[in-house]
Amino acid sequence: MKTNPKPVVDEKKSTDAFAFTRENYRLVIIGLGFIFAGFLLMIGGGSSDPDVFSEGIFSFQRMTLAPLLVLAGYGIEIYAIMKKSDK
Repeated sequence: MKTNPKPVVDEKKSTDAFAFTRENYRLVIIGLGFIFAGFLLMIGGGSSDPDVFSEGIFSFQRMTLAPLLVLAGYGIEIYAIMKKSDK
């Protein structure tokens, strides 16, 4: 009966380090905050009466600021995921 020998594991190459560091998680939380704030700023601007048009949907807050915050949040998220640790 043949037995397979155990594979040799190089202890120097094997590490138990996590892929993300504390800095990565901090950036992820900040990015999620930007995205959440952007979507909160998009809320509203509607009219209580469906027969009346509301100009509030075209405000600077909803048309410019909120999408920029969401895009900045996504950019921060991508950076947080791609950032390598210093170790």
